[in-house]
Amino acid sequence: MPLFEIKEINHYFGGLQAVRNFSLKVEAGEMIGLIGPNGAGKTTIFNLASGFYKPTQGDIFFQGDSILRLQPHQVTALGIARTFQNIRMWNSMTVLENLCISQHYRMGYGFLDVLFATRNYREKAKSVIRSAMELLELLELSAAANEYPKNLPYGLQRRVEIGRALTINPKLLLLDEPAAGMNPSDIDRLIELIRWIRERFKLTIWLIEHQMKVVMSLCDRLCVLDFGQIIAEGSPSEIRNNPRVIKAYLGDEELGHAEN
Repeated sequence: MPLFEIKEINHYFGGLQAVRNFSLKVEAGEMIGLIGPNGAGKTTIFNLASGFYKPTQGDIFFQGDSILRLQPHQVTALGIARTFQNIRMWNSMTVLENLCISQHYRMGYGFLDVLFATRNYREKAKSVIRSAMELLELLELSAAANEYPKNLPYGLQRRVEIGRALTINPKLLLLDEPAAGMNPSDIDRLIELIRWIRERFKLTIWLIEHQMKVVMSLCDRLCVLDFGQIIAEGSPSEIRNNPRVIKAYLGDEELGHAEN
């Protein structure tokens, strides 16, 4: 049984079909890349997978159970975490607070616990801070704990966003263009970070990315999307040598960069 499965999803925005008969199986421990041009429907598929959109047709399964009727926070609670193409953090909160607040949904205290600062609340709040600091240390972000995310270099902002996703102890991590806006040296560090995260946390990762160097370096398998449907699927070497993919998406110059 795959960890995650999408079965024959179709999705429409009004009269426009954004996703067409999309199916995918993700096995535990895999790292899969989803590539394609702007407007191909990649982020729409992530929004469907994480509960932000409900498909017009089809079904989505996690660990064998349908998650079609779940809200995004319920999908997250099952162990599916994601980042976004445009970084979404609470910039009025510190880095530490960003990692803490994302854990509160599973702490098990209520409004009265917070209002009266009960022992239950105090103990669990300490546990949240401790686990957030441990994660910051692992991600080499301890020095930025009391900084506001907006004041950090872009590469570190991405690292904080990934760290926040990791606070829920996910089984499946969805990364939506994590290298967007990064310079070449930041991209190299990101590749090493994702590779380390996968091994350290035993994660299954599904990745959308335009930077071919990232997906070719990291992914076990790639799916190529065009107008909402898969046109090619295979290993990075198979995709690299697929004439249709080369012509439509990668181009000789991009492929050359991917192999550097």
